[in-house]
Amino acid sequence: MHSKRKDIIYLLHLPPPVHGSSIVGEFIKESLLINNAFHCRYINLLMSRYVNETGKTSLAKMFRLVIIWFDLLGKLLHRKPDLCYFALSTTSAAFYKDCILVGLLRIFNVKIIYHLHNKGIRQSQKRKINDLLYRFVFKNSSVILLSERLYLDVEKYVLPWKVYYCPNGIKDYQVETELLSLPGDKPFRILFLSNLFESKGVYDLIEACAILKEKGYSFVCNFIGGEGDIDEEQFNDCVRQKMLTEQVKYQGKRFGKLKEMAYEQADVFVLPTYYPNECFPLVILEAMQHSLPVISTFEGGIPDMVKDGINGFLIPQRNAAALAERLELLIRYPQLRKQMGLDGRRSYENNFTLGIFEHRLLAILQDAIK
Repeated sequence: MHSKRKDIIYLLHLPPPVHGSSIVGEFIKESLLINNAFHCRYINLLMSRYVNETGKTSLAKMFRLVIIWFDLLGKLLHRKPDLCYFALSTTSAAFYKDCILVGLLRIFNVKIIYHLHNKGIRQSQKRKINDLLYRFVFKNSSVILLSERLYLDVEKYVLPWKVYYCPNGIKDYQVETELLSLPGDKPFRILFLSNLFESKGVYDLIEACAILKEKGYSFVCNFIGGEGDIDEEQFNDCVRQKMLTEQVKYQGKRFGKLKEMAYEQADVFVLPTYYPNECFPLVILEAMQHSLPVISTFEGGIPDMVKDGINGFLIPQRNAAALAERLELLIRYPQLRKQMGLDGRRSYENNFTLGIFEHRLLAILQDAIK
């Protein structure tokens, strides 16, 4: 049996740190469906151990790259795979690092399928060296994209019939016990869950909260995530300046039960992102799973998840006034909030469960390996 199965080497990201690509990498590595279908070998590509290391070059990272390169070489010498699944980073230093590994795969003439969890090629290809490298990397290879909206990013290098589409899916979460809801009039709860990067819309949401406060609304807005280009001190300074210390709280990172509780207790999930590499944020799927209406922006594959006016709202980027306006609607109309949350949950169940993702990915790998 063992020898009959096709062999796949997976070059993917595994946590820590926790972000979309590493969570999906872990799903694949743990998937019985995929592991039973092929003979699978795994290499963790992640150079950064912490969120704030991402995108920076260091000696430790160079050392990790050498180890990864030799690990891959050893696996290729031991047995040439039928396919290499590669979670490619598409821009910056991480892309150049990946090119070194692609070079090794090319020497062994290995068939490659890339799974892109980020974007930015369109912007990046303007540099001559990047253009040449993209041509080299994508030559005769297939690509998995998270949404048809992301094809524009790779259209210069990848033909339409070389592209597969596979939206992310996540593990389901079932409420084990009804959380004790506090009696009486509890304030409206807004949740932001992402690392603190300006381009994720952190300041826009704080500004929207200032507008709501001025209008006399009672609410609490919780920010959960690691520090990014905004640290805790800068965050709290901004909150103090806007006189929102009672309403807006930074709660640091939350995992497992604590994270689930944050979703359970929230009334709305907000991600006003304009992060240029945003593709398909898993946090939006998590919010839909917890029956929360979602307010986000027209970025990457987000419109595939959030249908404006149905399970949430899509607003223009960097627009705190529009954000405050939608939040006000949801505060004033609890029934609308509930309906949007239920629509989001239904959409999650029909399109974005882990099982659906696994079956889609399996079908893609089986087709690509033919």
